[in-house]
Amino acid sequence: MRLNRFFGDFNFDNEIIKSSDKDLINQLKNVLRLKVGDEIILCDGKMNEAECFIESLDKNEAVFKILKTEKNNKDLKQEVILYCSILKRENFELVIQKAVELGVVRIVPVIASRTVKFGLKRDRLEKIIKEAAEQSGRGILPILSDSLDFKSALDDSSGNDLNIFFEIGEKTLRESKIDFSKYKKIGIFVGPEGGWENEEIKLAKKEKLKILSFSPFVLRAETAAIAGLSLITEQFQ
Repeated sequence: MRLNRFFGDFNFDNEIIKSSDKDLINQLKNVLRLKVGDEIILCDGKMNEAECFIESLDKNEAVFKILKTEKNNKDLKQEVILYCSILKRENFELVIQKAVELGVVRIVPVIASRTVKFGLKRDRLEKIIKEAAEQSGRGILPILSDSLDFKSALDDSSGNDLNIFFEIGEKTLRESKIDFSKYKKIGIFVGPEGGWENEEIKLAKKEKLKILSFSPFVLRAETAAIAGLSLITEQFQ
């Protein structure tokens, strides 16, 4: 049976864990309707997790007893950072959800020249990240960075071992024959709905990013982000 998973600021040093987190209590009590004796998995976001049963549960506090603890080693050995231009709300939320499911460790919202949406509801996005990480069995909780303009995003990516910049009409990812096993930290750049501007492409080339495509078709931005991440992360399986 697949147990429900929850991230939080948990300490597994003691056999008993107490939490007064209102969101967690509401999720247990009112959404999932779990009861005393039901088993769950608690995760600390640092690859540690504990299988527990609910010892007591009321509107103010949840108490859990640890049955066993273990390391979660499911996450990718490589660090994948997604630099995604901010998209329309529902499309950007979809990208974030699927990026977490595909193993990214950090998401950087990028304000490109053709970005049409600027404001982000950070609380909602972080909730989507948390729920996607719980659902997909991640051992860490991916980070949502502050929004950056395009130049700042390039500066941020300078510490990566490899950066891939997706653009229509370039050599495909498969044709590039990149040996991803050689790289520990990989950045992925995906443009806005209207695509990258020529100056942004020139700047990416100047900064030595790998300019690649992954399909002969013109894809929507959210499709491009998800498909690109899928193609890259499958190299690490």
